[in-house]
Amino acid sequence: MLIGLGAVGLVVALVVGLGSWLLVHRYADNVDRIAGVFSTLDESARPAPATPAVAGQEAPVTFLLIGSDTRSSVAAGEAPDGRSDAIMIARLAGDRRSAQVVSIPRDSWVDIPGHGKNKINAAYAFGGPTLLVQTVEQLTGVRIDHFAAIDFEGIIEVTDDLGGVHVELAETTSNGPYTFPAGRNHLDGDQARWYLGQRYGLPGGDFDRVRRQQQYLQAVFRQLFSTGSLSSPGRMDSALLSVTDAISVDETLGERELAGLAYSLRELTTDNVSFFTAPVLGTGTEGRASVVYLDRVTGERMWAYLRSDSLAANADEFGDEALPEVPR
Repeated sequence: MLIGLGAVGLVVALVVGLGSWLLVHRYADNVDRIAGVFSTLDESARPAPATPAVAGQEAPVTFLLIGSDTRSSVAAGEAPDGRSDAIMIARLAGDRRSAQVVSIPRDSWVDIPGHGKNKINAAYAFGGPTLLVQTVEQLTGVRIDHFAAIDFEGIIEVTDDLGGVHVELAETTSNGPYTFPAGRNHLDGDQARWYLGQRYGLPGGDFDRVRRQQQYLQAVFRQLFSTGSLSSPGRMDSALLSVTDAISVDETLGERELAGLAYSLRELTTDNVSFFTAPVLGTGTEGRASVVYLDRVTGERMWAYLRSDSLAANADEFGDEALPEVPR
């Protein structure tokens, strides 16, 4: 979603420069809306809304993001076609100049309201966005302001519009028709599809896959800003239409609200987006399922920093061995 917000932010910047509201309508309206994500939640049981860390500043905004490798409809409170492939909390700081993205491993063994213990991505399968929001809020104590679904297949379509993206690998791996050598790889759309879709043969298992997803999103975000896209209206239009078409957000983010939020992020750069993973103790099995056990003590420290809009300032406390700096 940071990709989407960053892209829409570019659109809004163009709107300001060109003085045309039509561009906002073209892209912001291209984002699908999901009805009723928050309407059935018990407000008294939810974490308190975030407050500004500095007087006069905007309040932080927190998104719950889910990513899937397949296109499917998303409806609040309804079981979707499958479980989510990626779960992330994205916090936009009050000054709108930095953001933190925390991935929660999809196999994390957690309490799901009304369903007992299970993998966290089962919450999405059982009750759609609403139950997943409830599960994440219960786990972290962080209030979720908005929900967004990212279709990775749609984001991959942007790759060719951008002339490909660069990713780094620590080790050589192969998937399908492609071998990805250690070091820098330049991926086109089809290569990116196999790169992100690899589920087996990775030394770090799902942790490597999460890091690949994060790195790919960073690469697309960086490419949007560093290529000649802004000077090529046709390429920019195609990329932005693909990005926005791959994103769905909750209905409280109407066209005007989304455009306003995007404009507030106009000074956000890739250098100020930090990626984390929820601290883990290790892996194990529950019945026949392979699961990830979260570190509740270290995790609570991370969530407390996130709640107080100070995670970026304390990032050094979380030397993350679960997610490698360079994926394999």
